[in-house]
Amino acid sequence: MKAGINQWAFPADMPTTDAISQAHWLGFEAFEVCVEEEGRVPLDISEAGAVAIRKHADALGITLCSMGCGLHWRYPLSAPEETTREKGREITRQALRIAHWMEIDTLLVVPGTVTKSAPYDMVLEHSLASLEDLRAEAEKQRVAIAIENVWNRFLLSPIEFRDFLDQCDSPYVGAYFDIGNVLAFGYPEQWIRILGRRIKAVHAKDFRTAAGTQAGFVMLLEGDVDWPAVMQALREAGYANPLIAEYGAPAQPHAGEAMLSQILTGLKTITTL
Repeated sequence: MKAGINQWAFPADMPTTDAISQAHWLGFEAFEVCVEEEGRVPLDISEAGAVAIRKHADALGITLCSMGCGLHWRYPLSAPEETTREKGREITRQALRIAHWMEIDTLLVVPGTVTKSAPYDMVLEHSLASLEDLRAEAEKQRVAIAIENVWNRFLLSPIEFRDFLDQCDSPYVGAYFDIGNVLAFGYPEQWIRILGRRIKAVHAKDFRTAAGTQAGFVMLLEGDVDWPAVMQALREAGYANPLIAEYGAPAQPHAGEAMLSQILTGLKTITTL
């Protein structure tokens, strides 16, 4: 299983090709690019620009394994307002096109967020309708929409998550499983066994359950994830894609290389369990 790193671990103003080069130099084997409205990989990137990034990675021998997208927090596919939902859908369509240009087969998508003004049943209805609308584009571009389990008060059990994906009824809609995000309310190895081959990509994070807040996210092997059980469950599920660490860039720029080296050491240890 390849050791991968998410682009959010690099400074926001670092060109994507430079981040890929640094990841390769440090020893990562896979890289998750991140699409944004501006910066990093912008939504208005040209096909030629996207292809150039892919060729740069190919020349180094590092895999562009997936595409991250945090824009669905701002433009939820489940929003009460149709204009916001359509904005989220158009962002998804464009991200699918960019992923296709880069020969990336998986796009991370947050399906919806439950709030006081967006109740659970509405979020379920709207997110399913949005994914039904987007399914044809995903199939056309041959890029999977991978729904991530995040702290959005939605899809709170592995059974519900599994059934939600099955309702989408497409091989191009699956799960982007985040290991650390589950620790606050469940056990990742159980989720993996239930989701099984629906899992398209995996984010590796660790979490200390005693904290119970964002402060609980810690470096790999410093939290409460039962990594041997997680790796056994992933193997049983037939998962063979990269294990992608998802961490933000450190507040102090000089700490970046040290943090990335620590992440890589953790991934290398975990993938041998």
